[in-house]
Amino acid sequence: MPRRYPPLTPDEVIAILLARGFSHDHTTGSHAVYQGIIKGKRRSVTVDLKYREFGVGRLKDMIAQAGLSRKEFYGSTKATAKKINLRAKKYPIP
Repeated sequence: MPRRYPPLTPDEVIAILLARGFSHDHTTGSHAVYQGIIKGKRRSVTVDLKYREFGVGRLKDMIAQAGLSRKEFYGSTKATAKKINLRAKKYPIP
């Protein structure tokens, strides 16, 4: 049975954000900030690049910052959708 919030690397999180229309705003130290507009609201997500993988707590924080549901977040790329056994004909999942 897959984990509800499987760990993701910083590169996977960045790929998710880019697939959702976010763009790199700036980097300060090891923190990269991505900004985008989700559901009509400007969102800012901070990705700490020093981590090998993000655990449940950090993933929930980034999902909340992005203003997406767990399914929308993981369903943004085919590789991350597989981690939660989510299949679709098109990615990102709306």
